[in-house]
Amino acid sequence: MDWPRGFGGLCYGGDYNPEQWPEEVWKEDVELMRRAGVNLVSVGVFSWARLEPAPGVHDFGWLDRVLDLLHTGGIGVNLATPTASPPPWFGLAHPDALTVTASGVRLTHGSRDTYCVSAPPYRDASARITRALAERYRDHPALAMWHVHNEYGTWCHCDHVAAAFRTWLQARHGTLDTLNDLWTTSFWSQHYSAWEQVMPPRATQYLPNPAQTLDFRRFLSDEMLDCFREQKAVLRELTPDVPVTTNFVFGDWVPVNQRHWAREVDLVAIDHYPAADPPAETAFGADLARCWSGGEPWLLMEQAVVTYTGPRMVPKRPGEIARLSLSHIARGSRGAMFFQWRASRGGAELWHSGMVPHAGQDSRIFREICELGALLPALREATLAPVEAEAAVLWDVESGWALQSPGLPSTELSYLDAVRQAHRVLYRHGVTADFAHPSADLSAYRMVLVPSLYLLSDADAENLRRYVEGGGTLVVSYLSGIADEHARIRLGGYPGALRDLLGIRVEEFHPLAPDAAIPLSAPGGDPVGTATFWSEHVHLEGAEALAHYGGAPGTAKDTGTAGATGAALAGLPAVTRHRHGSGTALYISTRLTDDTYARLLGLEPSPLELVRRGEWLFAINHGDDGQVVPGGLRLPAGSHAVQKMREI
Repeated sequence: MDWPRGFGGLCYGGDYNPEQWPEEVWKEDVELMRRAGVNLVSVGVFSWARLEPAPGVHDFGWLDRVLDLLHTGGIGVNLATPTASPPPWFGLAHPDALTVTASGVRLTHGSRDTYCVSAPPYRDASARITRALAERYRDHPALAMWHVHNEYGTWCHCDHVAAAFRTWLQARHGTLDTLNDLWTTSFWSQHYSAWEQVMPPRATQYLPNPAQTLDFRRFLSDEMLDCFREQKAVLRELTPDVPVTTNFVFGDWVPVNQRHWAREVDLVAIDHYPAADPPAETAFGADLARCWSGGEPWLLMEQAVVTYTGPRMVPKRPGEIARLSLSHIARGSRGAMFFQWRASRGGAELWHSGMVPHAGQDSRIFREICELGALLPALREATLAPVEAEAAVLWDVESGWALQSPGLPSTELSYLDAVRQAHRVLYRHGVTADFAHPSADLSAYRMVLVPSLYLLSDADAENLRRYVEGGGTLVVSYLSGIADEHARIRLGGYPGALRDLLGIRVEEFHPLAPDAAIPLSAPGGDPVGTATFWSEHVHLEGAEALAHYGGAPGTAKDTGTAGATGAALAGLPAVTRHRHGSGTALYISTRLTDDTYARLLGLEPSPLELVRRGEWLFAINHGDDGQVVPGGLRLPAGSHAVQKMREI
C-alpha cells in the first residue's frame, strides 16, 4: 500500500487545527505552508464537537472548505477520527462512559481523553463518527491517510472495564484455578472462587497484587487495540486503498504494547518530545520506532519546535529543529511532522508552540521551518536503503510495566532509565543500535545489551543462550531474568533465567541510597569506576570477575560512601565475564557511569552522530566545535551533511 497515498517523497507538515481560527486565516495558512514546503497536514484530531455539535447532527461544511483549500494548494490531508476527545453533550448523555480513576472518582468533561474504552456508548459513537467521515471524504482528492484517534493511553477502572477485564482474563487464562496459580492469590487471602470477584486493580488498603496490575496493563493495551480495529474496519470497508495509522506516544504511563499494535497499522507513527538530552533522546525514540516497524520506514507524526523540559518550555538552539528532524529521518522516519502548524491563541495548550509561532512568519522558528522544508526533497534517495545497525538493545514494554509495581526492593527503579542509558552509551560512542524483543533473531548483531529485563520467559532465555553460543556478546545488567512472564520470582538465586549462561549466582540485592557510591577495582586493584544506585552479592559459578566492589580480594578495601553495604560487598565481584559456546556473556550488577560502561564495552567517544544507510552517510554535529567526518569532510558546529560515502 502506498502510504501516505500519493507520496513518493518525505512527508513534511504537522497538526493543523483550522477550527481554532477565523476562516480568513485559512488562505494565509495554505500560502505559508506552500512557502515552507509543507505537503501533509493532520486535520480534525480534536474536532468532534465541531463535526457533531449534537447527537447525530453533523456539520461538515467547514471541513469541506478546509480540505478543498488544502487540495488546491497541493497539500495532502492525514484525516483524523476525533475520538480522543468526545464533545460535551456525550458525557451528559452517557455519564457511564466517562473515565473512572482507580480511586473511584468519575471524571467530567473539561480536558481531553475523558472516556472509557470499554463503554458501549463510547464505542458505538466512535464507530458512527468514523463512518460519517469516511462516507463523506472517501473520494476527496486531498485524503492521503487516516489518523485514527490520538495517543491511545487512557486508563479507566469503571464497571464496564471490570466486566471486559474478566472476559479478557478468561480468554487468556482459561480457568480460575490457573489465574489463582499465576497470580499467587493464596497470598493475603486473595483466592478467587468466582469470576465476579475479580476486579481491576482499584485503590486498595496497601500493596496491590503485581501479577494483577501487570495483566491489567496487558488488558488495557488489547482493549484499546480493539477500539482501533473497530474504526480501522470501517475505514478499510469504505476506503480500502487509503492507509490507516495512529500515533504512538512515549511514557511510563502509557498502557500500550506498541510492538503488538504495529502489526495492525499500515505505517508506524510516533509522537516524540525529548526533554533533558534532545539529541540522545531523539536517537532513542527513532530507533525504538524502527524496532516497532520491523525495520520498515515509519513516520515522526509529532515533535515540537521548542523543548519541553518539564518545568520549562525552552526554545531549541539555532539549527536544532533541522538537526533533530534529520536524526529521525536518518534512523528511518518517512518525514518530519510537528505539533502544530500554528500556535494557538487560547486553550489548554496555548503555549505549545507551532511551526508558525505567536510571533508569526517574521520569526526565527518559521525561517528555520522553511529552510528544513527546502532541504527535505533532496534526501529521498538517501532514505531508500535500510539503517545499518551493529548492536541491539533488548526492549520489552511488559518488563517496564512490571518494574513499576509497588513493593519492589527499591522505589527508585526505572526500566526506562536503564534502557535509555544502554542506548545512550552506544549512541555517544558512534554505534547505531536497533531495539529488539528478547524473542527476536539476534544473530546479525555483534553485541546485544540487556538492561533490567525483569521478566523473561523460558523460550526467550533460550533464545539469548543460542545467541551467545553462536558467537555473540551479551551484556546483561542488574534485575534481568528475575521473574517469569507472570511476574513470579525464579527461585534458587538471581538472575534465575540466566544464571547458567552468565556463570554466576546472586544471593542478595543491596539497593544504594541516592548519595551512596562504592569504588570499583580491576582484579589487580586498579580503580575502574564507581558503583551507584544498586549493588549485589555475586557468587562466581564459572565466570571470572572483571571488577570488584571496593577493591580486589587481598587488596585494601574501600567501602566508599555506602557504609555497611560497601563493607559487606568489599572484594566481591561486581562485573563478570563468562565464556559460553563461541560467545561471551557479561554481567553488570550495579549502575555504572556512562564512561565506565563504554570502557567495559571497548568503545571510543564519537563527537558526531553518524548513521549509515547503504552508500549514504548522515552526519550531524550537535556540538559547539567543528568536527571531521570519517573520510575528511569538515563539519562546522551545529551543522549536518548527507552524502554518499564515495563523495566524502
